[in-house]
Amino acid sequence: MEADFWLERWREGHTGWHRADVHPLLRLHWPAMTAHDSHAFVPLCGASLDLEWLHERGHAVSGVELSGVAIARFADRHGLQLVPDPLGELSLHTAVRYRLIEGDYFALTSDTLGDVDIVYDRAALVALPDALRPRYVQHLRRLAPDAPILLVTLDYEQVRMAGPPFAVPAAEVQRLFGEHYRVELLEAVDVLASEPRFRERRLDWMIETAWRLIPREHGA
Repeated sequence: MEADFWLERWREGHTGWHRADVHPLLRLHWPAMTAHDSHAFVPLCGASLDLEWLHERGHAVSGVELSGVAIARFADRHGLQLVPDPLGELSLHTAVRYRLIEGDYFALTSDTLGDVDIVYDRAALVALPDALRPRYVQHLRRLAPDAPILLVTLDYEQVRMAGPPFAVPAAEVQRLFGEHYRVELLEAVDVLASEPRFRERRLDWMIETAWRLIPREHGA
């Protein structure tokens, strides 16, 4: 999607993807993913409450987000006084153990991000059309080459609804990650009953899946 699409959605408050609670698959599967006090990276983080949940569990949390409105919304909600630091195309906002990077994900470098222990992707991959996903994954490997990933995807009949969020079926996850990661399906659940906005689009099912992706050189 074009950057202006997302910036306009945040400006106008059309953010149907933003959850009012911490994602249940994060609560359930994160404890088995990593140790306390690690550095977690959340790409395309928006104003997600998942950031605070990770922070409360002792993690240093970095997120990258195109929209400054989203970052300001997160800061206001949690009473954070973010300190901005312009970094060329990007702007780094810091507070306590938060580092929220405003700007284009593809402009982010590993030097700016620092060493990452684990990645949490709940809303990034599913926000991207299929043509852009290989580039996203390639850049993620540059940013966090040694980090396992907790990935959450959605799958549904794409012909019935134009994304975002886009359908990312299991075969697509294997195609994108299988060469460099050991791909483990943790849980898959039909969430359509709890998603009225998608039921209105006449979908028959919507499967949300949690995946654990372990870099092959570090996994069995």
